Amino acid sequence: MKKLDKYILGKYLTTFFFSLILFTAIVIVVDISEHTDDFVKSKLPVNRIITDYYFGFIPRIVAMLFPLFIFISVIFFTSKMAGRSEVIAILSSGVSFNRYMRPFMIGGIMMSLLLWLGYQTVVPKANLKWAEFEKNYVKIHSKGGKKSTYLQNIYFRESKDAWVGIKGYDTLSRVGNNFFLQRYADNRLTYNMRASGFRWDSTTREWLFNNVVIREVEGIQEKVTHHHSLHQKMNFQPVDLRKDEYLKDQMTTSELKQFIRKERARGSEMVSSLLVERYNRDAIPVSVFILTIIGSVLASRKVRGGSGIHLAVGVVLSVTYILFSRLSVVFATQGSFSPFLAAWTPNILFGIIAVYLYRKAPK
Repeated sequence: MKKLDKYILGKYLTTFFFSLILFTAIVIVVDISEHTDDFVKSKLPVNRIITDYYFGFIPRIVAMLFPLFIFISVIFFTSKMAGRSEVIAILSSGVSFNRYMRPFMIGGIMMSLLLWLGYQTVVPKANLKWAEFEKNYVKIHSKGGKKSTYLQNIYFRESKDAWVGIKGYDTLSRVGNNFFLQRYADNRLTYNMRASGFRWDSTTREWLFNNVVIREVEGIQEKVTHHHSLHQKMNFQPVDLRKDEYLKDQMTTSELKQFIRKERARGSEMVSSLLVERYNRDAIPVSVFILTIIGSVLASRKVRGGSGIHLAVGVVLSVTYILFSRLSVVFATQGSFSPFLAAWTPNILFGIIAVYLYRKAPK
């Protein structure tokens, strides 16, 4: 690694981590002011609040703002280099523009890999920790002191030819009532199971049903059996009955893939949003590399107004990128837009912009 590479990479990393620490500290201060009452009502010591809440909140916020901080950091330190005529000196010394851009590309790849690794395991576990604290100590106060763990009228596809209905289920105690399971073959009912109550048996990892009536239909013949209690494995577990809007964010990538396969087999309406989350975990890290190229090319030109002009352009491009991302996600989850394209369309568009700017950059 040459001196040029060390110099630019050093600027890249130090500016990014300094801005990340600074803005994260500001976000934490604002969050503390908003949740002071909740922290007091929780009656938890400070160390528990830090470990149970902020150890989840900080990685969540960092991952969310990571591409934006990268973009702003690259524009900031590169525009400073351009303002001091360092870029002109580097290029006039015989260094090609491609060679000058090499450390930016290396830094972009490094940061992309770092964010990608975080999205696979670290960020989902942090989201789980944050969501558990929110559910147990924050939302309980905003809902009049009642935990929203009891769900009603659950109906979903258990397998290709089977459907499940549940009148009521408590996600905390894992106990439910009025259960039925129906299986079909050639659009005809072949199996019907009903139970007045059921619960999850963690020792056997099976469902325990009470007051069970099973009807098996074959042609005009029907067989009816009764059971006071019945252990039975089903194609769903307690985690599958949680109707949590943040559930997909709390799963590691391997868990998310498995959950998508189950929901797809059931014909669930959640599949589109789950696929968008899955593809975003690959697309968002790639955006770090793309934004690094755009930011470095834009800010390398010395202009009147210095870094102020560059930062203004950077903010506009960042807002545009976020707008495209949100719109594509809405079209995928609420419409018929492909989840893969929803995740990758912003990268495709800004990738084209990056290539255009790179080719048109003064060399």
